[in-house]
Amino acid sequence: MALNNLNYPLDFKFKISTLASDFNITDRNGNYVAYVRQKMFKLKEDVIVFNDESKTKELFRIQANQWIDFNASYSIKDTLGKNFGRLARKGMRSIWKSSYNVLDAEDQQKFTITEDNAWVKFFDGMVGEIPIIGMFTGYFLNPSYTVKGMDGKEYFKLKKMPSFFGRRFQLDRLVDIDDEDESLVVLSFLMMVLLERARG
Repeated sequence: MALNNLNYPLDFKFKISTLASDFNITDRNGNYVAYVRQKMFKLKEDVIVFNDESKTKELFRIQANQWIDFNASYSIKDTLGKNFGRLARKGMRSIWKSSYNVLDAEDQQKFTITEDNAWVKFFDGMVGEIPIIGMFTGYFLNPSYTVKGMDGKEYFKLKKMPSFFGRRFQLDRLVDIDDEDESLVVLSFLMMVLLERARG
C-alpha cells in the first residue's frame, strides 16, 4: 500500500471543531487523500492515517519509538505491518531551526526536512504573545520546509498558508520520485506538521 498518483499540491487542513489534532489531506482537485487523527492523552505519539473522514479504512500508523526524547523518532507502518521507515528529529539543532531526517525501511537516511527560515518562527512566537495583534500572525508569519535528497536536490516543499488559526499547510512536489519514497516523505511530513504545530 502506498500513497501514489497524487495530484499536487496537497492541502493539509486542520479541523478546529475537535480537541484532537485532526486534519484532512486533499489534492489539487479537492479529492480526499487521507484523514489524519492523533490519539489524545497518549504518553507516546500515536497517529492513525485513514482513507477519509469517515474513518472506515485505516491506511497507516505512525508511532513514537520512545516516550520523551530530544531525538525522538517516529516509525511509519501500514496496516499489514509493513515498515516504510521513520522520521527522526535532529535534537539540539531543532531548537532553533527545525530539522528532521527521513530514513527508509532499512534505516538508511534518504532525505532531510529543514525549516527554510528560523526567524519566521522566532517572530511568530514573539508577536503571538501580543494581545489582539497576536491573533493575526497566521496571516503573515508562515514558515516553510524543504525536503532534500542525500544528493542535495530539492524534492518537496511544505508551506504554512495564511489562515486565522494557522490551520492550513500546502505540500508541493518539485521533482518526481519513486512511489515508495514519495509515500515515506508525505507520511513524514504529516507527522512533522503535528510536531511543529505542537511546538507553536
